Amino acid sequence: METNDDHIILFDGVCNLCNGAVQYVIKRDEKGLFKFASLQSETGRALLVRSGLPPDHLNSFVYIHGKRFYTRSTAALKVAQQLNGPVQLLYGFIIIPKPVRDFLYDLIARNRYGLFGRKDACMLPSPGLKQRFIG
Repeated sequence: METNDDHIILFDGVCNLCNGAVQYVIKRDEKGLFKFASLQSETGRALLVRSGLPPDHLNSFVYIHGKRFYTRSTAALKVAQQLNGPVQLLYGFIIIPKPVRDFLYDLIARNRYGLFGRKDACMLPSPGLKQRFIG
């Protein structure tokens, strides 16, 4: 399915915040490093299971790099570290204990639809970006 060098982001395809985050990553990923799959897609669910997560695990941002996977705040910080620009500085927050970071992450995740809204269906990539989406 993928190689040890792949960088895959699994995201909630109907969440406006998550879709905005994907667009943000695409704009700052000058090397085209990241590929994307919605958590709701067949590919996304298969990757969740392969990572040891339940296939209905739709409340977390997941970053898969080769055989390793990261969830929640760690996933977001690991992705930020790979992007171009000042956003890389966010990786410094990795020193905050994971339970504290994930508490804040979960607070936003639980309320993301109310705060940012949701779509009726997963986003469809433009033809120019289609090759970056694997599911």
